[in-house]
Amino acid sequence: MSTLPAPHEKPQYVRAMFARIARRYDLLNRLMTAGQDQSWRREVIRRARLAPGQWVLDIGAGTGDLAREALRQQPRAHAVAADFTWEMLQVGRTRDPQRGPRPRWAVADALRLPFPEATFDAVVSGFLLRNVADVLQALREQYRVLKPGGRVVILDTTPPPRGLLGIPIRVHMRFIIPWMGRLIARDPDAYRYLPSSSERFLSAAQLAAHMAVAGFQNIGYRKRMFGTIAIHWGERPRDD
Repeated sequence: MSTLPAPHEKPQYVRAMFARIARRYDLLNRLMTAGQDQSWRREVIRRARLAPGQWVLDIGAGTGDLAREALRQQPRAHAVAADFTWEMLQVGRTRDPQRGPRPRWAVADALRLPFPEATFDAVVSGFLLRNVADVLQALREQYRVLKPGGRVVILDTTPPPRGLLGIPIRVHMRFIIPWMGRLIARDPDAYRYLPSSSERFLSAAQLAAHMAVAGFQNIGYRKRMFGTIAIHWGERPRDD
C-alpha cells in the first residue's frame, strides 16, 4: 500500500497530483465506479433540497460535476464551484453547457474559505475530505459559510468492510485501480494514493462524529457500493 504524505505535505502533494490527472480524472471516476458516481452525485443534490434562488457551494469541486448537477435539478439556483487546483477548474469550465445556467468558478482552499459567514443555503462536496490535511477544520469552514438552517451533504469514500467481502474490494483498490491509472492517466502514483487514502480515511460513523463536533445537527448517512462509499448530511441549527 502506498505511503501517504505527512499532514504538512498533503496540500502541496494533493494539488500537484490533481493538476497532473485533471484531464483524465472524470473518465477514471466513471470507469472505477462503473458509472455509479453520477447517481451518487444526483443523490447528493437531491438531499441538499435546493429551492429557487438559493445558493450552493460545491467545495473541492474538481471539474464541477456537483455544481452542474445542482443547476440541472434546480435551474433557478446559484452554484459556486470552488477548488484549490486551478487545472481542475480549467477543465471543468470547458464542460459548461452552451445554454442555460452555469456555475461560478472560484479558486479556494477548503480549510480557509474566502466567503463570508452565512453565505450559502447548502454546501456539497464530492471526494474532498479524505484529501484535506484537517477534516475537522474543513467541516468547521463549511459550517461557517452555511446560513442557519442550511444543509451540508458530503460524498466520500469510507474504508472497505473487513472479512471476506473486503478481500476482493481491497484487491480492486490496490491492484486494479493503479493499473487503470497507469494505462489511462499515465500516473500510477496518483492512483496508488487514491485507494490508499480511502482505506485509511475515517469510517462513516467517525465522520458523522466529526460533523457533530463541528456543530452540525440532524446528521445521517447512507453507505453505497458495498460499503466503500458514504453520503453524509447534516444542518446548521436554525437558531445559531
